[in-house]
Amino acid sequence: MSNRSGLAGAGLAAMLFCMASAQEGYSQMKMIRNTTPPDQTHPYVGMWITADGRIRHNLLPNGRYDEARGRRESAYQGRYEVRGNHIDYWDDTGFTADGDFIDGVLHHAGMILYRDGKKPD
Repeated sequence: MSNRSGLAGAGLAAMLFCMASAQEGYSQMKMIRNTTPPDQTHPYVGMWITADGRIRHNLLPNGRYDEARGRRESAYQGRYEVRGNHIDYWDDTGFTADGDFIDGVLHHAGMILYRDGKKPD
């Protein structure tokens, strides 16, 4: 009997350790997200739209984005980071994507998005 108790106790301890580690990681992620200062002046913040208007990425100044598709507003939401001319997206469901800003145009997942839907001159 004592061997079973010992194994059960060890299993419970391992499970609690894993839960504590996961909670700590989640807390650190929340802290990082919540301490990112908004940047109202970053040149890529704002609305990016495909030429046909179907896909719309609103890059918010707090590092979050809101993507609309057709009539479906807020189809995808998540966070983004821009490093130089490269953008990485992490949507709230766990999907990841990226893109590049080239000559004032966002190239993302085979799509081309223009600032406020206007092609550059």
